[in-house]
Amino acid sequence: MFLAPAAIIMALCLLYPLGYMVWGSFRDWNPSQTIGEAEFVGFKNYITLFYDPAFRESLGVTLTFATVVVAAELVIGVGLALLLDRNIRGMSILRTLFILPMMIAPVVVGLMWRYMYHPTVGTFNKFLKSWGFEGIDWLGQHALMSAIIADIWQWTPFIFILSLAALQSLPRSALEAARIDGATAWQQIIHIKLPLMMPVLIVTALLRLIDAFKVLEVILVMTEGGPGLSTEIVALRISRTATEFRELGVAAAMSNYLLILLLILTVAMFAITRLQEARAARLARQIQEEG
Repeated sequence: MFLAPAAIIMALCLLYPLGYMVWGSFRDWNPSQTIGEAEFVGFKNYITLFYDPAFRESLGVTLTFATVVVAAELVIGVGLALLLDRNIRGMSILRTLFILPMMIAPVVVGLMWRYMYHPTVGTFNKFLKSWGFEGIDWLGQHALMSAIIADIWQWTPFIFILSLAALQSLPRSALEAARIDGATAWQQIIHIKLPLMMPVLIVTALLRLIDAFKVLEVILVMTEGGPGLSTEIVALRISRTATEFRELGVAAAMSNYLLILLLILTVAMFAITRLQEARAARLARQIQEEG
């Protein structure tokens, strides 16, 4: 009885919209129809998408984008956390400055980076020309890399905050024991800090990976998916399919493909998390026994 209100709210707010999307993906549905009026076509939408080269290209762009941004943000975010995990005057102000980018609205971030990438009046090309170099076609030949840089700038602070929290929650006894045994700072990072942080890092990477697959506003404002399909990620293609092409059933099927991919990644990451948590627990016990 106590759980019933929460279960009802969850069913209405989560399961019903999800079921509505799945049901719509089996119909030839457009905005001029209700879902009940649309013709049932079975798996036609899924089969069409499976053989659609444009959808496969969008999926490839999405995988590339998500993999690169998450890997880069992990390296930079964890590196900054290791660097700033110390008591220095003004460190609290510095940490606050680092997290400012993630507070900015994605649309504003897209506009800001679009103007900085402008071929003639943009900040980057002005800087290059002042040093005698040729300007770069940031949003043309290097559009995907430009979008990746903007995402890394905005979301590295998210990795940094969680990594710093994980660092500060590490058992000091383990670090003291390693220091007494003569371990260098680098050895402590490799053999003590990173293994103990790994469960938190895996969950953090999973959250960022899920979010990277759904990025829309920044790329929409910066490049609108162009040039060609070079920056058209799946989320942007879903939006265009539903609004411009008016194919709601196909858009729903596309969303389900993305959902299945994310579920596979989530299950895999949780399995890895369990293994890393067990490894971290064994390492902590071993250090305590040796201490």
